[in-house]
Amino acid sequence: MSTVRQQTIDEACELQGVGLHTGENTRVRFLPAPVNTGVCFRRVDLEGSPEIAAVVGNVVATDRGTTLGIGAERIHTVEHVLASVASLEIDNLIIEVDAQEVPAADGSARPFVELLSSAGVGEQDAPARVFKLDEAFSLEDGASSFVVAPAEEYRVSATIDFDHPLVGRQFASFTITSDSFARYLAPARTFGFIHEVEALRQRGRALGGSVDNAVVLTEEGLLEGTQLRFPDEFVRHKALDVVGDLALTGMRLHTHVVAERPSHRANVALARELVARAERKALTRPPLDIQQILQYLPHRYPFLLVDRVIEYEEGRRIVGLKNVTINEPFFMGHFPDHPIMPGVLIIEAMAQVGGLLLMDAVENPEEKLVYFMSLNNVKWRRPVIPGDQILFELEMLQVRGRTCKMRGVGTVDGQVVAEADMMARYVDR
Repeated sequence: MSTVRQQTIDEACELQGVGLHTGENTRVRFLPAPVNTGVCFRRVDLEGSPEIAAVVGNVVATDRGTTLGIGAERIHTVEHVLASVASLEIDNLIIEVDAQEVPAADGSARPFVELLSSAGVGEQDAPARVFKLDEAFSLEDGASSFVVAPAEEYRVSATIDFDHPLVGRQFASFTITSDSFARYLAPARTFGFIHEVEALRQRGRALGGSVDNAVVLTEEGLLEGTQLRFPDEFVRHKALDVVGDLALTGMRLHTHVVAERPSHRANVALARELVARAERKALTRPPLDIQQILQYLPHRYPFLLVDRVIEYEEGRRIVGLKNVTINEPFFMGHFPDHPIMPGVLIIEAMAQVGGLLLMDAVENPEEKLVYFMSLNNVKWRRPVIPGDQILFELEMLQVRGRTCKMRGVGTVDGQVVAEADMMARYVDR
């Protein structure tokens, strides 16, 4: 399939408001970011403007919201912003905040979705990180449980159960696209119970909460002045929170997440498990053997110079293997009494491994050819002789249409033997 590219916003945008839990006036400003930046919060009110990446490893608290932190610095209640970012498939973004919490806005994700959409979302010249689950699994955390299954799209199904006449047991299921999220999930507001407010405020929570940014439930109904946007607004908001917390994986998810009584703590636990599974998948992807390589590359003996692919990360990285034996035909003339693999063939072998990385990202690779357009910063560090095993590691740096840039390094026993920057293009046969 064609390579999915990273995205960022086209222009800066901002929003002001009050923090739901801190009650502080706060301003958030969204800025475009270069490829491979990820989503990163920046505390511009602090000296040095410290940054906190929106990754699950930086979660420090999940009490009535998700808090990120590094050292003493904190960003509270990030889930609505991150859900909006994930729904628009924004991979790279700087989020400047001039306080320790993002604005609550109206208690939903709708203001953030509308703001980011108005700023425009554009593609960048690098592959996006997409995670596709290979097999279903389940996870439990306290009263919360999840079943996660493979899917061709991102879908979240959620069930909640509260002992309240307006809530009770509710179920909802939504495909997470920019359109469906904006229409069905983003407007759903956070909710709470009037009998919990005083206890929350004694703990320093909900200090900015009001009917302007939350749905407040009394024992029998809604606090005066509140109207529901959907009959099942409560479960929709819980599904929104799942999307926001799972954005901390830093990946676009192609999975079906079925959540029973989700909570921020449980959502974060699931995000950690998804990251762990993605890391294991990157390391254990079945290697390409010589028969599979022959399906992708047009080269044949004596110019097929790749024996196996042993590591692969889709659209990002590949490691291929070349076993160098005394029977290589080029040793007959280079040099019979002192056999050394020609440097140009080392680079050719590296290029073939890079071609496999590019070809695996296109539709119908058997109908395509890879042409290399340029080589830069080529260096040979040491000779390669019979008995050596060369590991070629190539990283995709940029993709633009049918053209890509890659960085390659060849090593023998951990020592670099060659390196190069390459530009290649695939064409129809």
